[in-house]
Amino acid sequence: MGNENRELRKAGLKITMPRVKILELLEHADGGHLSAEEIYQQLLEEGEQTGLATVYRVLTQFEQADLVLRHNFEGGKAVFELNRGDHHDHMVCTDSGDVIEFHNEEIEELQRKIAASHGYDLVDHSLVLYVTPKKN
Repeated sequence: MGNENRELRKAGLKITMPRVKILELLEHADGGHLSAEEIYQQLLEEGEQTGLATVYRVLTQFEQADLVLRHNFEGGKAVFELNRGDHHDHMVCTDSGDVIEFHNEEIEELQRKIAASHGYDLVDHSLVLYVTPKKN
């Protein structure tokens, strides 16, 4: 729990059991992305008495403190991932809902060039590819 406590202190947030547990769940999330409902369900399975409203409140506080990133992928609910400071883009499988992270420097460079060709500097972007499994 030491790392979670350090992250909470660094973000200026008081250390509470719900905050620590939610941070732990996000840290160990398979695939890295969890919805508020999935976090709530996992807390229930672990015997924690944390309500769904508290989960939403904590996630909003984490988002404001820049500890987590919220993604609203088309056709789905919001999912959250830890903000590790590394930029990456996403692919979302329209069949399974799986979220796949990727980074491609050629795509990054092309986006910077496109912005520059229009007289702008690229400050941030979000790229989401919606995919289906390849049919043989």
